[in-house]
Amino acid sequence: MRLARISRPQGAAFAAVDDARARLYTDAPWRGGTPTGEVVPFELKDVLAPVEPSKIVCIGRNYAAHAKELGSDVPKEPLMFLKPPSSLIPAGGTIVLPRESSKVEHEAELGVVIGARAKNVSRDRALAHVFGYTCVGDITARDLQRSDGQWSRAKGFDTFCPVGPWIETELDPGTLRIACRVNGATRQDGPTSDMIFPVAVIIEYVSRMMTLEPGDLIATGTPEGVGPLVSGDQIEIEIGGIGQLACRVRAAS
Repeated sequence: MRLARISRPQGAAFAAVDDARARLYTDAPWRGGTPTGEVVPFELKDVLAPVEPSKIVCIGRNYAAHAKELGSDVPKEPLMFLKPPSSLIPAGGTIVLPRESSKVEHEAELGVVIGARAKNVSRDRALAHVFGYTCVGDITARDLQRSDGQWSRAKGFDTFCPVGPWIETELDPGTLRIACRVNGATRQDGPTSDMIFPVAVIIEYVSRMMTLEPGDLIATGTPEGVGPLVSGDQIEIEIGGIGQLACRVRAAS
């Protein structure tokens, strides 16, 4: 199933979508939502961010080549940080470059949407707690990341977490390919099989520290090839089996 959250005159609604139709749900399936039976026309411009998470958990340096390009060691265990839900924007949204940074970079990532509460979950059972997968941009003020020594400010600006365009439920997260293009030029292109810590291991690890609630989002790290964004850029993050998350970039007004 391809589940989107769409804008309607009556308000936001969850829906199973195809190229032209949306089959509406009473609520998010992870909150017990069920099909209403109503089918409405659907266009990509209608999508909102497909999740409303209580938290966005991110895993840093989860690809060895990316750690190397940053001049960093490969982590011995998942390197975890948080982005605020206020950083979310949908496909078609605009990434705003803050005045505080002179070096904002893209990081294309596989996003994991939790479907059932997870606390102290073993890796053998971890994927049973997943609702589906989506495209995520972990936008990063690289200069602030280096100067601050911790990552909250560098990763947490408003608009620094594009997500979408929808959630795909029928995927093997270990067999996907992540690509990022800026103005049509490919900058990142790598398989999720290169993850140091695969999705099941990440869920096991994170759920030891904090309870993952239905609807929470995990960003699983980025392949090598991260690079700068400037005002006027068009960025596209594409993951095979999911689709394309496209956003504009502009300077803060």
